[in-house]
Amino acid sequence: MDKLGQISGALALIIALLLGAVGALGSYLFLKLRGLGGIKELETRADNVLAEAKEKKQQMLLVAADEAMKARVAIESEAKERRAEFQRSENRLQQKEQTLERKLDGLERRETGLSQKEKELEDLKAEVRSVKDSQVKQLEKISGMSSEEAKALLVQTVEKEIQTEASRRLREWEARIKEEANERAQAVLTTVMQRCATDVVPEMTVSVVPLPTEEMKGRLIGREGRNIRALEQATGVDLIIDDTPEAVTLSSFDGVRREIARVALNKLMLDGRIHPARIEEVVGKAKAEVEATIRTEGEQAAYKAGVQGLHPELVKLLGRLKFRTSYGQNVLMHSLEVAHLSGMIAGELGYDIRLAKKAGLLHDLGKAVDHEVEGSHASLGAAIVKQWEKSPEVSQAVGEHHGEAASTSTLGYIVSSADAISGGRPGARRESVEQYIKRLEAVESVAKAFSGVEKAFAIQAGREVRILVKPEEIDDLGAMRLARDIVKKLEETLEYPGQIKVTVIRETRAVDYAK
Repeated sequence: MDKLGQISGALALIIALLLGAVGALGSYLFLKLRGLGGIKELETRADNVLAEAKEKKQQMLLVAADEAMKARVAIESEAKERRAEFQRSENRLQQKEQTLERKLDGLERRETGLSQKEKELEDLKAEVRSVKDSQVKQLEKISGMSSEEAKALLVQTVEKEIQTEASRRLREWEARIKEEANERAQAVLTTVMQRCATDVVPEMTVSVVPLPTEEMKGRLIGREGRNIRALEQATGVDLIIDDTPEAVTLSSFDGVRREIARVALNKLMLDGRIHPARIEEVVGKAKAEVEATIRTEGEQAAYKAGVQGLHPELVKLLGRLKFRTSYGQNVLMHSLEVAHLSGMIAGELGYDIRLAKKAGLLHDLGKAVDHEVEGSHASLGAAIVKQWEKSPEVSQAVGEHHGEAASTSTLGYIVSSADAISGGRPGARRESVEQYIKRLEAVESVAKAFSGVEKAFAIQAGREVRILVKPEEIDDLGAMRLARDIVKKLEETLEYPGQIKVTVIRETRAVDYAK
């Protein structure tokens, strides 16, 4: 229809143009003939022109009618195709609708069947519950206990079996881990101890100064004791002048003061001039000399240990350890031993050897000031090292080497092990018999304080305690817990060199008599 309208509009436009052209031509001819005076001739020409225009108009109308007919045929054909397409779409929709209706019918039938089966299942469940209740009642009647009591008994039995199995496996794992760790530790420590050979250096809290003559005692005392008082006041030590021939004893817990007094006394005896003014002058010179000796000893110790770059204050404090003893062991010699041992242990473990040596050398630095400042030597040493040393690992290891910290780093364990080896080797330290016996008794008393312990024996110089427990009160798992508790109690309450092995023995005997 749209094409037909377009053709009709085109024809109308053509006709209008033709008519306009004819009118314009007629007007032109009329005017021209009028001007010439040949009106008749013009009329004749106008009639011819009109005839030609009519003929052309007729031809154009025929052409337009033909085009319109073709367009109409095309439009009708297109409309027919569209109607056919619409019909096919409608057929497809009807087929889909029929398919959906069939599916809905099938779903309804299936839903009906499921509802029926669900009802049958509910009936079966009710029947099963009824049968189960009747069987439970019969079982309770036969067994003489309720279902709750049976559940509790079953849970108790399972828990006991699981506990026994867990205890067995825990013992196996612990034994295997301890065996592997002991083998590795023994290999490392044996290698380290074989490479370490040091001298035994016993030190006391007194120094004996030999006198050239017995007359020197009187000169040292002076008139009314003024010389000896001046010397004691200037040095801070006690001079003991007794019946020992040609000898004077210097007594002080401060090794540096004792050394200053010894040097000053020797200088006074060599000079021969002994009076209060001279004593003060000589003591001042002796202090300067001892300070120089302290710096030298600190530098030599750092050089021997292979530790470079220490702060001068640390070197000075390190040198003071030459005049400090612990259980008769010289602390500077002990620090050198620990430095070498720490380096060897670190080498065996693949750790930083330089850092381990530095921590081992400085681990007892707090003993240089512990008689002046309150606190344990480990915490004091850690504070001093933290102030002057740039490595936080070294400060941490110094504070951890006696197990006083909440946790222990790898370097702390290395230094602690080296410290135990140096202090625990034969001849390194002295201990009185009374202190030894008291320590053994303290170890045994700690073990006996726990319930279930029958006997406790401290053996191997107090480095092991064996505990016999009552088997009816403590089972295998309880024996393992008891060993851990005793170890923790020993670490909290006692001070001891090295380590203490705790062995808990649980023995069960079955005895009967044949008559």
